[in-house]
Amino acid sequence: MDDKLMLMIPGPTPVPEQVLLAMAKHPIGHRSGDFNKIMAEVTEGLKWLHQTQNDVLVLASSGTGAMEAGIINFLSPGDRVLVGNNGKFGERWGEVCEAYGLTVQAITAEWGKPLDPEQFRAALEADTNKEIRAVIITHSETSTGVLNDLEAINRHVKAHGQALMIVDAVTSLGAVNVPIDEWGLDVVASGSQKGYMLPPGLGFVSVSAKAWDAYKTAKLPRFYLDLGKYRKDAAKNSTPFTPPVNLFFGLQAALRIMKAEGLENIFARHQRQMQATRAAMRACDLPLFAPDEAASPAITAVMPQSVDAEQIRSAMRKRFDIALAGGQDHLKGKIFRVGHLGFVSDRDILTAIAALEATLQDLGHQTFTSGAGVAAAAKVLIG
Repeated sequence: MDDKLMLMIPGPTPVPEQVLLAMAKHPIGHRSGDFNKIMAEVTEGLKWLHQTQNDVLVLASSGTGAMEAGIINFLSPGDRVLVGNNGKFGERWGEVCEAYGLTVQAITAEWGKPLDPEQFRAALEADTNKEIRAVIITHSETSTGVLNDLEAINRHVKAHGQALMIVDAVTSLGAVNVPIDEWGLDVVASGSQKGYMLPPGLGFVSVSAKAWDAYKTAKLPRFYLDLGKYRKDAAKNSTPFTPPVNLFFGLQAALRIMKAEGLENIFARHQRQMQATRAAMRACDLPLFAPDEAASPAITAVMPQSVDAEQIRSAMRKRFDIALAGGQDHLKGKIFRVGHLGFVSDRDILTAIAALEATLQDLGHQTFTSGAGVAAAAKVLIG
């Protein structure tokens, strides 16, 4: 049946009908008073979502563009940075830093394991000359389903005093509690196609007063991604360059939906659906890739033993029109990933698990009892 695709991947994520309809409206002039009103509303909504009074700036970019902006606006060539690397995206931020001539010290962990905050503490305490200018962390590592302990790592950064805390919150913002002002996070980047319930195309960067002080002396090249330009225009409810106007219509609608649900309910829903998904995988005798204590509420990675991960993904897509994500780099073909962030309901979780059970049976995975996965998920969801 056509047009029944169900996205259960970490992005793009499903989009509410209200948001789709909002984006279907005729564009308006981005220098008009009507657009200024929308800009004012979404700016206020973004500050609410980010739990901050800092600037939250909107770019026409992916999450990678937001992170690149978050790095290059506050640093200078040769600056020393610590980069947490326990997955594809932590690895990427190290590559971005090296491309701009920064001196990178990687703090690593095996893919599927969380970063160790003590390694950051040791590196920061050893920096008696205060040469480390930034610590760059992926909060929710999308490639592995690991949630790193941002709060603990940030405490060590704050004790250092000099370094900026730069955070990739692309799959955690809108799914996990990220209290920017309470924790004193300096730069937090995210993207529209994740917890925001929008199509790809918008990047978001929250910037603290401490980061703006660093901006004054930062010397890395920037033009389109110069956040100072966005800050200046945002103060006038405008943008320095042409924005994707219809995505702003969608952002306005999505933020209204999120406000109606409330932050605590949003976080609780993601936690519940993560727990349901993980319980179902165990009941289906499918090993989980990330440990319980570091599991991301946005994405669950699974490493099947008796069935090929790509066979599972292919069969789910062909038979049930359900899209699951695959592994990246050396994990390609070894894991599959179930996205449960953004506009995902409890019904979606049960549907995906039921389809997965049927797929496993068809592929000859016989080490579980039929219906056990759905029952385990239902027990968590019903409470």
